[in-house]
Amino acid sequence: MTINIADRQIGAAYRPFIIAEMSGNHNQSLDRALAIVEAAAEAGADAIKLQTYTADTMTINARHGLFNIDDKSSLWNGNNLYELYQKAYTPWEWHKPIMQKAKDLGLIAFSSPFDASAVDFLEELGVEVYKIASFENTDHPLLKKVAQTGKPVIMSTGLTRLADIDESVRVLREHGCKELVLLKCTSTYPASPSTTNLMTIPHMAQLFDDIIVGLSDHTMGIGAPVAAVALGARVIEKHFTLSRSDGGVDSAFSLEPQELKSLVVEANRAFEALGKVQYGIQSAEQKSKRFKRSVYVVKDVHPGDTFSIDNLRVIRPGDGLPPKYFEGLIGKAVATEIKAGTPLNWTHF
Repeated sequence: MTINIADRQIGAAYRPFIIAEMSGNHNQSLDRALAIVEAAAEAGADAIKLQTYTADTMTINARHGLFNIDDKSSLWNGNNLYELYQKAYTPWEWHKPIMQKAKDLGLIAFSSPFDASAVDFLEELGVEVYKIASFENTDHPLLKKVAQTGKPVIMSTGLTRLADIDESVRVLREHGCKELVLLKCTSTYPASPSTTNLMTIPHMAQLFDDIIVGLSDHTMGIGAPVAAVALGARVIEKHFTLSRSDGGVDSAFSLEPQELKSLVVEANRAFEALGKVQYGIQSAEQKSKRFKRSVYVVKDVHPGDTFSIDNLRVIRPGDGLPPKYFEGLIGKAVATEIKAGTPLNWTHF
């Protein structure tokens, strides 16, 4: 299957589509947001992704039970949900200048909507693709709203059982989504390589054979996404910031510009290296044949002599008889004058 997003082909036969996720790493500065777009373009990313919500469209300002983040291992410990989303949201009036900046630099700009009003707003901006975040992937009203736009959809699959994924895919399909990408995702921040389970990617591709698969990755570094490309991922999403030391809600597990550039380079190398099933000697290898071993005469021999371990050796270069014949040549009569350093061939005995 192949899908087209703003004239960029995505599918098994095409290089990976790399998404730089800005999230809240703008730290409430439009200038910083625009600088992130510039850095993503310079690093070679294909797309920049935003998140479209407000604290009020996400939750209510309550401070009891699960509204409070009381987890010392969490990056967001000590906030309630409302406070977190106030810090992390991208002001809606910023979307247009950010997206225009991206367009000017050749990037595809899109977003994750978190409620129906965000979808309506993004439709006004003319986005060409939608992202469904893991936490929203079972929100059927939202899935229906997004699917009804008829745009391609990229959906992360964190925090879901296989049955949930199948159900959500059906909802999207039944309401107008024809082009769909599923991203393997582990919804911990940061994520550990040991819980990333990339082998799910080819399995997912087999189960949903009319869907493109990829990876939304929260591990540190680029090892996991490069490996994912080798396993069939053709869309890679990574959080992105100018510098982790600047802080921000997602900065701790975000790539910096040089790392994103390395991801683009290495993911494309991994894709190119997949190639096809190939045996035998390729044209590119022909010059290297000289470094294989072959049977050589290593002492002068004369007609009537016999070949022995003293006058024959298996050495480099590789233009003599293959080494597999060496043992059978011992004791054979020499048919002609042969100088030391001559590759042995069938005319010599």
